[in-house]
Amino acid sequence: MAKLKTFAGVKEDKVVSQKEWLTARKRLLLKEKKFSKARDQLNRERRALPWVKVEKEYVFDSPEGKVTLADLFDGKSQLVTYHFMFGPGWGDGCPHCSFWADHYDGAGYHIGARDTSLVVVSRAPLKEIQPFRKRMGWKFRWVSSNQNDFNFDFQVSFTPEQIRSGKMIYNYAPLKMDIDEREGVSAFYRDSKGDIYHTYSSYARGIDLLNTTYNFLDLTAKGRDENPEQSQDWVRYHDKYKGAHAH
Repeated sequence: MAKLKTFAGVKEDKVVSQKEWLTARKRLLLKEKKFSKARDQLNRERRALPWVKVEKEYVFDSPEGKVTLADLFDGKSQLVTYHFMFGPGWGDGCPHCSFWADHYDGAGYHIGARDTSLVVVSRAPLKEIQPFRKRMGWKFRWVSSNQNDFNFDFQVSFTPEQIRSGKMIYNYAPLKMDIDEREGVSAFYRDSKGDIYHTYSSYARGIDLLNTTYNFLDLTAKGRDENPEQSQDWVRYHDKYKGAHAH
């Protein structure tokens, strides 16, 4: 039998008849259904996590002026914040966080219809965020935590002292890094009295579900075609790919 070309990171398989393919596909479908049910259960357990009341007052810089964490809810009861790696003086935001952020404008319409606000937060000052946001053509709300401890408190930003000491906590475990910013996502709930609660945070591979490009690629024969699987060295700002068109 003829064989398919071997792709990087993909096991070579034989070309088979439609009948044989259908048998293999149905076998995998049983595993996919089991996985979907397991994911549904995991989602239920995520929603069942206890909450922590947010006692600190966070004030952010936004294009509209100073805003509080409560303001970011925009009248809704739920808030999702994406911690975008963009430190003071970087010039440009992280290209990998930019890869993720390319998916947020479309999602924002539908998230908003489900009583939830989506806001991106970075430690870079607003004067550095705004030109980069304009270049990327993004419309989602993006605020600066440059004047507060928000990203430090949610363990995605680190002080020079923490980096030198090697005593940093990221993704709920000690980790030595030589970088002062990392990626993550946090969720909050605001009750009828105005009290705010931290309900969930996730980091590293935990943010994969926010990236629908990966979800599409995972359906294909080559998959993400990353070697090793978690490498993202192919990722560019969307205006830097060959043949890319500016917004």
